[in-house]
Amino acid sequence: MNKRTGFAIVISLSFLSFSGFAYSAPRKTHSVVLGAVKHVPYSQAGDPAGAAAGENTLNIRALLVDGLLREWTTGDAHDVTDRSLVVRRVIRLNDLLPTDKPGSGEKPPAAGRWVWQRGPWLLVDRVSGHIVALKLPDYDPGVSQVSWFRDYAAYCGVTATGKSMYAVVAQVAVRKPALARKLAAFDAENHPEPVCAPPDWQRDPLRITFHPAGKDAVSYNFVPGSAMLVEDTGDEEETPDPPTAK
Repeated sequence: MNKRTGFAIVISLSFLSFSGFAYSAPRKTHSVVLGAVKHVPYSQAGDPAGAAAGENTLNIRALLVDGLLREWTTGDAHDVTDRSLVVRRVIRLNDLLPTDKPGSGEKPPAAGRWVWQRGPWLLVDRVSGHIVALKLPDYDPGVSQVSWFRDYAAYCGVTATGKSMYAVVAQVAVRKPALARKLAAFDAENHPEPVCAPPDWQRDPLRITFHPAGKDAVSYNFVPGSAMLVEDTGDEEETPDPPTAK
């Protein structure tokens, strides 16, 4: 073996060793944390669809991914799987009208008039760091108080026409509700507070009970299917090799 051949072999072995190390390197993990509770002003004036009568503060927490603020949330989080959780988002909304003018000592209109509103539920993946807003059927932020079990959300929903209230059980990642039964007519201008208390889950037999205001509780036996949530592996897709010319 000449020197040139030996040198080529050494370079090849070094390249293979480096390639093997790079291929086996652990993938990056993400840090997903809910911060400490913070109290912010909150009322029906700022969120007429979400705030209860007499409610004047809202407890919120920052959702941090790798130390960076991604969203503001409220209420308790629910672990769907060992790596995915759901939590409700809160939105800071600019409530300034074009005709609003600042009074003496107030900030200029360009600074905005900010209010907090309860928003949709978020699905958070602890491994990939991905955050997705859930589209729950007939979900109404001012009416729907969600009760979670596994990857199922049970709540009282309001139809798009705003005239009917339904008992709804929705499954994460499935568009069609697993359960949708009419509970009562709904009057958006004149309804009790709360319209519907959070539903109750029972495991054996699996049953969900709804509590519409002013009416008897309604229960439904429920036969769950397999979880439909497909969690991202977090791995980057491989780029296929270009075809070899013949």
